[in-house]
Amino acid sequence: GKKWDERCREREREREREREREREREERERERERERERERERERERERDSVQEREREREREREREREREREIACKRERERERERERERERERERERERERERERGRERERE
Repeated sequence: GKKWDERCREREREREREREREREREERERERERERERERERERERERDSVQEREREREREREREREREREIACKRERERERERERERERERERERERERERERGRERERE
């Protein structure tokens, strides 16, 4: 009976070690799974960051575009202003010319 008892305990310990190895395998498996999950999470994080980065880049591009448009509009406005100024100058010149004409007319009348 003693020998049989010995073998029985031996098999019991064997099964115990087997269960222990099984638990360790499962633990490692879960650990790898968590690691893969973290990796996927980091991947998604990078993806979101790069999407946001592209979005900010497009926003800056639109801002630069609006800035260029404002500059062009300002330039055209100044151009029109100068044009109006030249027009007024020509008008005053014509006015002075007419004034001189009238002056000469009066001169002739006095003679």
